[in-house]
Amino acid sequence: MRQRRIKISVAESEAAYHCVTRTVNGEWLFDDAAKEILRRQIWQVADYCGVQVYTYTIMSNHLHVLLKVPQRTPVSDAELLRRYKVLYPTPTKYQSARLAVIETELVTNGPEALVWRQRQLALMGDVSQFMKLVKQRFSIWFNKSHRRFGTLWAERFKSTLVETKERLEQTIAAYIDLNCVRAGLVSDPKDYRFCGYAEAVAGNSTAREGIRSVTGGRAWNETQAHYREVLFGTGAGPREGAATISLDDLQRVVDEGGRLPLATVLRCRLRYFTDGAVLGSRAFVQVQLAKYRQTTGRRERTAPRALPAWTDWGDWATLRGLRKRAMG
Repeated sequence: MRQRRIKISVAESEAAYHCVTRTVNGEWLFDDAAKEILRRQIWQVADYCGVQVYTYTIMSNHLHVLLKVPQRTPVSDAELLRRYKVLYPTPTKYQSARLAVIETELVTNGPEALVWRQRQLALMGDVSQFMKLVKQRFSIWFNKSHRRFGTLWAERFKSTLVETKERLEQTIAAYIDLNCVRAGLVSDPKDYRFCGYAEAVAGNSTAREGIRSVTGGRAWNETQAHYREVLFGTGAGPREGAATISLDDLQRVVDEGGRLPLATVLRCRLRYFTDGAVLGSRAFVQVQLAKYRQTTGRRERTAPRALPAWTDWGDWATLRGLRKRAMG
């Protein structure tokens, strides 16, 4: 039986989300040119929506994004206009003419300006609107450039609410950046140009700020050294051999009561990071579950679930327990 989706949102306060979306039927549709367009659109839409992308990874058939949605604050008309022009850097003649009317009416709160302002504000500071815009805008470009039509993405994106704690956020960030390593494409994510860490190493200031934000806001040299320890463990260097640890080997260690280094576990696909609904301390997960029950009136037959003892997670827990294929 398919699990019912549990939608958790904390739009009234600052929150972090790990979002994943896949292509229809899992088809490998994105070549480097498509990945480059999607990369640009992620940054573009993030600026427009007023969210901060910590990191991301674009693969041939799916996309991971870790982002922070800040607490809602008033947005001035001048900032709305700036963001709008970021989203439409080369407007059509009609768009230019209409925007000129909007700019004039914003001064006097004319009727068209009021409608336009509300429409823009509705798209700000919301993880759902961010993902919807990214997927819609990329779908339009992809279908037009590849002479195709119909659905590009498989379903609504999946999101996991992540507690805003430094160690937790940087672990999820590293897990995302290591997608290309788990896939065997590279041994070091800095060599995969379509992830946030590679952009940061290449000098993109916005990407660097994302990595800095999950590592305590250190100077970049300190940030990079610390983050590489999260990616690779002690030694801060790429591993030799296979990109991922054997599941049999991992399970053997667990069955014998042992634990593995975090950097080793992150080389496995961990469904708790994508399907757990909420990820954080047990207290944080309990608070989000209580909010969900209060909002929906449902009595969920669930409680915070501790992560399996593959490594030292601390007190981390998830909302949803995974009965099958918790790792892969």
